[in-house]
Amino acid sequence: MRRLTPVWLLLALPAAADDALVEFARAVLAETRGQPAEAAAFHENALRLDPTATPLVTLAVDRRLAAGDRAGAIRLYRDLATARPDEVSVQLAYADFLTREGSGDSLALKLATTALESMLATHPGEPEIIRRLFSIHQTSGNRDRAAPMMEALDDQDPDSVMLFAKLSKTLYDTDNAPARAEVARRYQKAIQAHPQNTQLARSASDHFRNSGDRDQAIAILQRHAEAAPWSLDLRARLGILLFSAKRNDEGLRVFADLLAIHPRHALAHQSMAKFHRLQGDAAKAAHHAGELLKIRGGDAAEFLKLAEEHLAASRPRDARLLLEKAVFDHPDHLMLRMRLAIATLQDPDTRSQASRLFREAEAVAPKDGITDPEFLSTSAEVLIESGQSKAAEERLRAAIRAWPPEEKPKTAATLRRLASLWEKENRNAEAARALRQRADSLDPP
Repeated sequence: MRRLTPVWLLLALPAAADDALVEFARAVLAETRGQPAEAAAFHENALRLDPTATPLVTLAVDRRLAAGDRAGAIRLYRDLATARPDEVSVQLAYADFLTREGSGDSLALKLATTALESMLATHPGEPEIIRRLFSIHQTSGNRDRAAPMMEALDDQDPDSVMLFAKLSKTLYDTDNAPARAEVARRYQKAIQAHPQNTQLARSASDHFRNSGDRDQAIAILQRHAEAAPWSLDLRARLGILLFSAKRNDEGLRVFADLLAIHPRHALAHQSMAKFHRLQGDAAKAAHHAGELLKIRGGDAAEFLKLAEEHLAASRPRDARLLLEKAVFDHPDHLMLRMRLAIATLQDPDTRSQASRLFREAEAVAPKDGITDPEFLSTSAEVLIESGQSKAAEERLRAAIRAWPPEEKPKTAATLRRLASLWEKENRNAEAARALRQRADSLDPP
């Protein structure tokens, strides 16, 4: 039977195994035990065994910098870069280190420049190398050396073209027509070659939109949408641009297609809500605003405002669906619960469920009870339907007292409802006539 060696025993083996991973494991174990000195010693052993391992070099560099040994840190990175001359990521890390740590140090900056220029000779047009060299020359005031860096960028590669546009902004004034024309040319050429590239399409579209060429910005996004039908966020941006260009029918088609694919696309609903609001179509605007709230959520006031709009426009189902989400997000909010009960009662599909919701709202009410007249008068209907006319009468009386003076039509409606309750039950005939007379004085029929 084969016996397995415990992990702790493996970690206790002597370093003669020349295994950097074992030394690194020992360092990790020492760190977990709160033994930083022992961990540092094991890290150094691991680095000695594998001096070209980037993570080990990075850890060792941090330790030397923390100890004030800047020269030792530079030497470690230089040795790593020398040992791995063909790896761009290593060379870039070395140059970044020299630039970061050598701020104000002309020698470190010279070493970084030399390393980057050496890489550029073997990797011409590499955007990350050019970006760093451009920054060094620009910061040093060497404008004549910075410009050729840009020109070496590939005019079809997406990353290179976007970098060219960014560097051009720092090198030239915004009113430099030749510079703007060159950026536009590169964007157009790159889009022809890579219409499906999302970052490129967005960057190019933004460039032309900011330059005042909205039609070109639209054309780029249209081409991108054809090449990358999965790019839904840029479809939404296309729809927004079409609306801004007063090409409303095209914009509506874009958003209709987008929502058919992704019915819960937040930006699409937000844009449609704003568009329909500006067009004066309150129902459609409220629908999309409600969908947006269901997706993103919102505070109670946002839900209430939109729900009231639905209820006022006789759209109880829309109000109910919205308020169900609102109560889920804000379960302790009394007004949301009250409005949900009202909307549920007014929606024919859910009327039978309203009684429970009215009780749940009352359960979270303060000790002095609910004084909202809308809730009181509506809950009275539930009580009437369940045969509790006396309790309904009390609710209607309370609602009449609670309606503010400016709500005369609603006060009158509640007065008439109480009068009809009495009349149906053949009681309080004189009082019922008095209520109707009072109602007619407030809101003449």
